[in-house]
Formats: sequence, C-alpha cells, structure tokens
Amino acid sequence: VVFTNGSRFCRFLAGFVTRSYPVSPLRKSGGMSSLGFTPPAIYCIGLNYKKHAKESNMPEPAFPVVFTKPTSSVIGHGEPIAIPRVCVDEVDYECELAVVIGKLCKNVSEDQALDYVQGYMCANDVSARFQQLKHGGGQWCRGKGFDTFCPLGPRLVPASEIPDPNNLSISTTVNGQVLQQSSTKDMIFSVQQIIAFLSQSTTLLPGTVILTGTPEGVGFARKPQITLKPGDKVTITIEKIGELTNPVIAEPTSSL
Repeated sequence: VVFTNGSRFCRFLAGFVTRSYPVSPLRKSGGMSSLGFTPPAIYCIGLNYKKHAKESNMPEPAFPVVFTKPTSSVIGHGEPIAIPRVCVDEVDYECELAVVIGKLCKNVSEDQALDYVQGYMCANDVSARFQQLKHGGGQWCRGKGFDTFCPLGPRLVPASEIPDPNNLSISTTVNGQVLQQSSTKDMIFSVQQIIAFLSQSTTLLPGTVILTGTPEGVGFARKPQITLKPGDKVTITIEKIGELTNPVIAEPTSSL
C-alpha cells in the first residue's frame, strides 16, 4: 500500500485499532481480555490533582505534564500486576480516570473536546518510584512503563453515560484498605483542557488512551511509605464506571 500523505496513513492505521493481539505474556488470553482493543498510544498527565502536587512538595504545573506508557504495559481487569525483578520495594499505585478517544482528533478546542471521546475507564498508573525518580534520567517513562504497569477496565463506559467527567469520585483500596479517596473535580486541568492540549498539531488516533492524573494518597508520599508486594490486591473505583481489580505477583522467572 502506498500512502501519499500522512492523513491517509492515519485513517489506514485507525482501521487496525480495534484488533486484539498479544501484548504481555502475563495475560490470561492472547489479547486484551477486558478491553477488546489495543491502544495506538497511551498519554499520561502527571501532577494533575492539586492535593497530589501538594503532597509531592511540587508546585502546580502551568501546563500539563505529559509522559507516555508503552502499549506493552496494558493489562485488563483481573490480570496480575507483576513486580519487576529490577524493582526493590518501590512499586506504587495510582488511581486515574482513563479517557478513550473515539475518532481522529487534531487541533480541537476545549468546547469541542468531549465530542471526540468514545468513553471512560478506570486506570492504575502503576509506578516504580526509584526507577522513575532516580534511574529515569529525568524522565518518568522508564519507571511507569514496565510490563503490566497500566491496568485498564473493567469496561469502556460510553461518553454519553458520563456527561461530566470532571466531577467523579475516585479511590484506591489495597487489600481492602482505602488509600486514595478524592474526586476528579480536584484536577488542575480538566478532561477538555487535556484533550485540547494534547491535540495541538498532533493527531490522536481512535483508541488513544489518556490517563488524567492521580489524587493524593499515593504510597511513596505516606509516612511510612506503602509499596505493593506479591499477594496484594489493588482495586481502583470510579463513580459511574465500576471497579478495576488486579492481584499483585512477582515477575515470573520465565522470559518471552
């Protein structure tokens, strides 16, 4: 196939978004059992809750803090989060609202932004803090991009069922203990602002997933700190979406 321009290629690529193919050897099945599609890209927003910025001893950002996760990090509801062999007592949880783009999106205004949303899911921005803050060379992708570090689910809720994504209760429980409890109304940048910002001179393909940040209560900011360990069970709950639950295991010794 020969493409004479980028837009035609984007439309061609968009046709493959809903295909399911193997991403992680830790899956129960050959594809994303809880999602039914593989995101072409995963954008994440850091420090997007006022109270989380405060607990991190960092100023509220003037613009969205953007990083990415590889698609190989995605798992679904019920699938295990694997503690990487290179990580020692550092893996953290982060409940987040995930936004899924439904059609080609570029240079959209804040007023138009929600028209491009297919739906919403729960997300867990699992993070290895030492890898993120010490071994990442100043970038966060390394510590947030390991296999299984992006649980998504339990289902894709149509955008029509959530007219205001900026006013949803959101929480994390680990082994039944509530560790994060907040509302998306504490976000610094709204869903509309995030989509408009990310789409500036950039095409967001259908199926693109956007993680919108986490509220206060993360493990590394607690005293004493809390880290995930094999045997734990993590549940992310978001109003009108449901519960995303994943067990925690040690990374298997077998390779691909």
